[in-house]
Amino acid sequence: MGRILAIDYGRKRVGLAVTDPMKMIANALDTVHPKDLMKYLADYFAKENVESIVVGYPKQMDNTASEAVEYIRPFLKKLRKQFPEIPVELEDERFTSKMALDTMIQGGMKKKQRQNKSHVDRISATIILQSFLERKNI
Repeated sequence: MGRILAIDYGRKRVGLAVTDPMKMIANALDTVHPKDLMKYLADYFAKENVESIVVGYPKQMDNTASEAVEYIRPFLKKLRKQFPEIPVELEDERFTSKMALDTMIQGGMKKKQRQNKSHVDRISATIILQSFLERKNI
């Protein structure tokens, strides 16, 4: 059985999350710089069986694509070209940063730790992946 990997793509940082092999639980994986992402993914895919990728897709309140889609689209094209054997799905990422911050507060994370944006990106990717799992009833 393969894992599902989630990507919260940003211009400065990319948050990553992954399921367990049984696809029951989403776990934060890492935060990487966008320029290092493809190599990171290639290395990860060489070690782990990943059966699909979920990418956070930014939408506005009216369900239309947000302005951030302009830098997500070229990334999606590159991702699909480099890893054509792995299906890529999109998941609405509205409010994930806010939800990630709320999660850190509820979890008792200190203010100084919450200011580290890489934590927010990893947790956002985890929320995107958990939302995908719940929507697909996996």
